Amino acid sequence: MNLINFLLILSNTCILVIGQFLWKYGMMKTSFSLDPLSIIKLLFSPFIFSGLVMYGAATILWLFILSRVPLSVAYPVQSIAYVLAVFGAYFVFHEPLSPAKIIGVILIILGVSLIGISPNTQ
Repeated sequence: MNLINFLLILSNTCILVIGQFLWKYGMMKTSFSLDPLSIIKLLFSPFIFSGLVMYGAATILWLFILSRVPLSVAYPVQSIAYVLAVFGAYFVFHEPLSPAKIIGVILIILGVSLIGISPNTQ
């Protein structure tokens, strides 16, 4: 995988994580129930709607990425989102950061690195 494709996947991943953070923040600011009016109101709240827009943009970018990069490479690299989410949640939402989470993040980084350096047999 070349640098451009890696940067495209990283951009896609960042957009997805930002969308998740917008959703989390939006859900912290609202109450939610499963009735239709509550769902419609929730979808049009500024943070939730912005997160949906981010996911739409990420989906379009992902389709472009899939036209250039094998899924077996692109999807594991996108797991960097877990790393960004764990540390982002710690700094933004003050969620706990345990040793187990840190070890898990290290394992994800190692796994993605192995996939990234594996030879492309196409």
